Amino acid sequence: METIQDILNDPNLPLQYFLLAGIAISVFFVVLGVSGMATSDDTAARRMRVGGVSHGHGADFDLLQGDNSDPHGLFKAFVPSSKRERSRVGRLLKQAGVQSKNAVRTFYLFRVIMGFFLPAAFVIAMALPLEMQVQLGIASVLQGLSWLNAMQIVTALMVIGFYGPALWLRRRIRKRRTAIEHSLPNALDLMQVAIEAGLGFDAAMVRVAHEMAHAAPEISQEFTMLQLELQAGKERQAAFLDMADRVGVEEMHSFANALLQSNQYGTSISTALRRFATDMRMDRELRAQEKANRLPVQMSGVMALCMMPVLLMICLAPMVIRWVNMFG
Repeated sequence: METIQDILNDPNLPLQYFLLAGIAISVFFVVLGVSGMATSDDTAARRMRVGGVSHGHGADFDLLQGDNSDPHGLFKAFVPSSKRERSRVGRLLKQAGVQSKNAVRTFYLFRVIMGFFLPAAFVIAMALPLEMQVQLGIASVLQGLSWLNAMQIVTALMVIGFYGPALWLRRRIRKRRTAIEHSLPNALDLMQVAIEAGLGFDAAMVRVAHEMAHAAPEISQEFTMLQLELQAGKERQAAFLDMADRVGVEEMHSFANALLQSNQYGTSISTALRRFATDMRMDRELRAQEKANRLPVQMSGVMALCMMPVLLMICLAPMVIRWVNMFG
């Protein structure tokens, strides 16, 4: 400890040594975390490899979602210990279309990495020689910063790096829900045509997923995932309800319930699809009319908020001028 204290008290000790030590410690923890991830015992995945079961090539999702047990090792530092919180984040990732294995752990690991990477990149940029900063075109910005400004920027970058992925996730969920709401009536029409042409329901869904892979990849992914779960032996009712929960759209819940009821009572699926698609288009038109009817009220509020101060100023300005001239 005395030797370390003497080294730290040395005035000739350059700042780059501290930076290199911090990088070395960071690399050590990253390597430790990656080794822990690589040596995790995934019993289900091992059995699937031994049995030779795998999904189709080119798919961007996995039927096996990995281990959702309590985090262990280095994962305890950034993965929540609450299973309820992990389930909530996992549901949000599924609603965003992220169906990869161990998506929850990967998401939290990415947040932690971004929370440290952005401030570290800024610190490294400040520690670069002046000539290199000039070559990169950042010398004029970094040279005018004080230590207080640098600390504020580092804090802001850490906050952006940690909470930015969460904002991106919510934005992607909204975008995906909107895309599914817009493309679901067309998918139902295609499915109805395929069923009336003589295909079974499962074959029609697979055909629709294949035909809409480029026009509506969100619907194609959900239909493909549903068929894979059914082929894996999952109950039809549970598979449809899980698809509705993954999407998070009310129309998909109604679609799943309509198909399950049609299958239970033996009614025509083609008729149910036609009626449901018509109702969806009517609901979309009614929502558009509702938004259009709300516009005059909203515009009147904005106009009143902007015009009332001006009107009051016009009406009260002569009185204020006379008062100033009389009592000033």
